[in-house]
Formats: sequence, C-alpha cells, structure tokens
Amino acid sequence: MKVLVPVKRVVDYNVKVRVKSDGSGVDIANVKMSMNPFDEIAIEEAVRLREKGVATEVIAVSCGVTQCQETLRTAMAIGADRAILVETTEELQPLAVAKLLKALVDKEQPGLIILGKQAIDDDCNQTGQMLAALADLPQATFASKVEVADGFASVTREVDGGLETLKIKLPAVVTTDLRLNEPRYVTLPNIMKAKKKQMDIFKPADLGVDIKPHLKTLKVSEPPKRGAGIKVPDVATLVAKLKNEAKVI
Repeated sequence: MKVLVPVKRVVDYNVKVRVKSDGSGVDIANVKMSMNPFDEIAIEEAVRLREKGVATEVIAVSCGVTQCQETLRTAMAIGADRAILVETTEELQPLAVAKLLKALVDKEQPGLIILGKQAIDDDCNQTGQMLAALADLPQATFASKVEVADGFASVTREVDGGLETLKIKLPAVVTTDLRLNEPRYVTLPNIMKAKKKQMDIFKPADLGVDIKPHLKTLKVSEPPKRGAGIKVPDVATLVAKLKNEAKVI
C-alpha cells in the first residue's frame, strides 16, 4: 500500500511574523522557513505505518516554489521513500492544492493520504476535506490515533465531548492532530541519504489543473496591542468594572 503525504513549506513556528507595510500580506523575506508541524506529524505516522509492514511506500508531495525541494528533502530524511514537487510561483489556495493532489492521487493510486489538519500560515483547515470531496474518498479529520488493518483504517479523533472512533474503508483521507505522535529527530546520515532519493518535478499544466485563485486578500493587519492591566482596591470595585466597563457580567 502506498501512502501519499502532502507537506507544506511555511514560516517556521518560532519566527515572529511581520506584516508588510502596505498590508498586502506577511513579510517572508530572509525569514526561516520549515515544514508545517502538522505535516511533519503526518510524515512520521506514514513512516511508522511502513515500519509496521502496513505500508510499502511513502511518497511526500509539495506544491509551490522551487525552495519546497528543501521541505521534501526533510520529509525524505524523516523516512519518505521518494518525493513529488508540483512547482509553481503562483499563489496556491486550498482548492487549487486539493485539485493538484487529486491529480496525483489519480496518478499514484495510494491506499491512504495523510496530511496535516491545517497549515500554520493560513490556518485554513480545508485542503484535506476538499481533496476527499474531489476524489470521492472517505475521510477522518483531526486524528489522534490511526490503525490500519484488513483494508480499513480505524481513526480516533478528539471531539468536544471526548474521543470519537471512526472506521473508514481504504483508500481514504486522514488529517492529523498534534497528539497523533511526536516526529523523530532527523539525523545527519538520513539527511545525506535523502539527497540521493528520487524527486519528480511537475508543473500544474502537466497535471491538467487550473490553479487560478478564487479568493482575494483585501488586507492583512496585526492584532491590536493589548492594553495594560490595572489594580483595584477591593472586590466591589472589580465587580463594578467588570459590569460597567468590560460588560462581561
């Protein structure tokens, strides 16, 4: 069984992002980029499935600029067998990425597609669901535990009331939550091995996919700065301020 794992190149989660002066977006010039943390969890889970003998091949996929090759090399250093880059300099929105992944699913015929539930840059949480709809595949989102056996995947997911377990027929789409696993440390020997692994590069036109954006960003702004706190002399004053000024009671 092949496992397809889409990964996204995003601003590293340790970086404090800056909004461009014209409000058109986030400034990523000279900023450290890395793999989306949720996608790193997805790669780790796919590699663990292969190590258990459930999966035979793990394929990492990324869509975007040439520098996404670095993200794919990281995925192969974690344990992916080969990689596919859909190279484009155009802005990619979730629907466009889902269409590209649908074309690759048709091409590769994986038994399971595992991807992060959302990217930390746009927080859209849409690509996995859109891919499942386009490919007409069952889906299980926000997975905190995944078990595969006998042509089915048993996925435990966290919901408001506790845990919910879904049993879905393969092939299927699964999106990962933070508590699914802890990705392994990438060692130097594995980084060197990743340089020799196969990486195929396609253009969206090669896959017959139109990536025209359907959404337009009007403005990006920083959240308002938090005001300083104040001290109150007694409980009565606190209650009065909460009621009359904050209006929360």
